[in-house]
Amino acid sequence: MARVGLTTERLTQAGAELADEVGFDQVTVSALARRFDVKVASLYSHLKNSQDLRTRIALLALEELADRAADALAGRAGKDALTAFANVYRDYAREHPGRYAAARLRLDPEAAAASAGVRHSQMTRAILRGYDLDEPDQTHAVRLLGSVFHGYVSLEMAGGFSHSAPDSQESWSRTLDALDALLRNWPAP
Repeated sequence: MARVGLTTERLTQAGAELADEVGFDQVTVSALARRFDVKVASLYSHLKNSQDLRTRIALLALEELADRAADALAGRAGKDALTAFANVYRDYAREHPGRYAAARLRLDPEAAAASAGVRHSQMTRAILRGYDLDEPDQTHAVRLLGSVFHGYVSLEMAGGFSHSAPDSQESWSRTLDALDALLRNWPAP
């Protein structure tokens, strides 16, 4: 019998909070059971295993990120949209490092297709319409933006920019300026 008050949603949320506290790699059903002071077996009526929990956290993180990005993009275009979108990723990673790591979890094709990851791609492509890119350049640009955002955020979170001037914010702003300039003058094949 399931413990009163425990639901899949509550466990997923608690798992996401745990990920932010101890790191996504440390999230397991056992760790979650300790958090609720219950036996591991009592969670199996809600979760299949640790991979199921991790997938649910990833889906939650993708949804949260997509919701924030949609709010940030409303009414924006061009560089303003690009900057708002990038800042959502950076801010989310700073606020929720474990969830941000979860959003990078490789999902099976069915879960990926049903996830908010699709919304992320659609929003990125909507931003790129302002730069008048056709395929396959648009796909290349989607990959470039994701790589730059994730790479910068990952290095920054690891302390890679904290030992020298200028301030990381200045470099972030210049990186976004450079991306905007590149997208405006996308090289011909």
